[in-house]
Amino acid sequence: MRRGLLYPALLLLMPAVLRAQTDADGVMMSKYNACVGASYGFGSWNEYWEGTYHRNNQNLGTVSTQMVGIMGIYGISRKVNVVVGAPYIWTHSTAGTLHGQRGFQDLSAWLKWRVLEQNTDVGALSVFALGGASVPMTNYIADYLPLSIGLQSRTLSARLTADYRQRHFFVTLSGTYTWRSNITIDRNSYYTTSLHLTDQVDMPNMASEMFRVGYRDGDWWVAEAVVSNMNTLGGFDIRKNDMPFPSNKMNATMVGAHVKHTLRSVDGLSVDLDGGYTVAGRNVGQSVMFDAGIFYVLHFSKKAMKHSSDQHSTSTSTN
Repeated sequence: MRRGLLYPALLLLMPAVLRAQTDADGVMMSKYNACVGASYGFGSWNEYWEGTYHRNNQNLGTVSTQMVGIMGIYGISRKVNVVVGAPYIWTHSTAGTLHGQRGFQDLSAWLKWRVLEQNTDVGALSVFALGGASVPMTNYIADYLPLSIGLQSRTLSARLTADYRQRHFFVTLSGTYTWRSNITIDRNSYYTTSLHLTDQVDMPNMASEMFRVGYRDGDWWVAEAVVSNMNTLGGFDIRKNDMPFPSNKMNATMVGAHVKHTLRSVDGLSVDLDGGYTVAGRNVGQSVMFDAGIFYVLHFSKKAMKHSSDQHSTSTSTN
C-alpha cells in the first residue's frame, strides 16, 4: 500500500514531491483487508522558477520540507477501496529571516472503484474511477510561501486511471482534475495583477497527469519509473523579486522511481522507497526528494473466519 493524497496541491516553491500513491496505481486491496503504515519524506531546493525565469535566491538559501505521513487503505469490496492520509510537515530555510513552519496539513480521502477488469491471452486491462476530497486539519498560515506547510484550500478531485499489464510488466496512465475552494488570508488587501480589497483569495483549479511503467511481481516486488505533470488552470506568475502567493500559477514536471518489497520473513510487512526530481516548472522549486515508508496488511477476513470457526467448535463441544 502506498500513501493517499498527502499533498492535495503541489505547494508553491516547496519540494515537488513525486509519490507512488495507491490512489493513482493499478492495484487494489482485497475485500476486508486493511493496510496501515507511515512514511518519512524529505525534499529540498535552492533554485526555482520565478514565472519561466530560472534563478536562485540568496535570501532563502536552501529550502527544505520534511514530512511524516500516516495513511491507510481498506478493501470495502473486491472492486471498491477507500484510501485516507494525514501528513505532519515542517519547513526550514538556511538563510534569511523567515522562520520555518510545522504542523498537521490536510486530511484527505479517496474512494477507488475498479470499473473494468478485462483479461485476454496477451494481457489484462483494468480501469479505475476515483473521487477524492481534502480539508485542512489545523489553522496553519497559507500566506507564508515558500515556508507555509499548505494552502488551506478544501479540494474535490476526480481521477480516471487505466492499467495494462502483460505478465509481470505494466503501464499505468491517470488523469486528475482538482477543484479548490477560496481561502481566507490574514490581511484585508493584496495585489496580484491588480489590487484586491478583500481577504478572500480565489484559488485556481488544477489538472495533473501521471505515467508509470515497471515490473510488478504481485507478491514480493514492485519497481517502476514515474513521470508526473501538474498544471494550475489559472493564476499568475511571481513578480520579480517578490514573495510567492497562494494563487500563483504552479506548473511542474517530475520524474522519479518507486520500489516496493514485501518481506518473506514477516507476513504482510512491506517497505517502500521513492525518489524524484523536478525537471521543469513554473513558480515552483527545482527540488529533489526521497521518501521511505513501512506498511503492514491486516487480514480481517481471515480473522473473521477463524473467529467463526472457533465459535462453531465451542458450540459443537458444548452440545
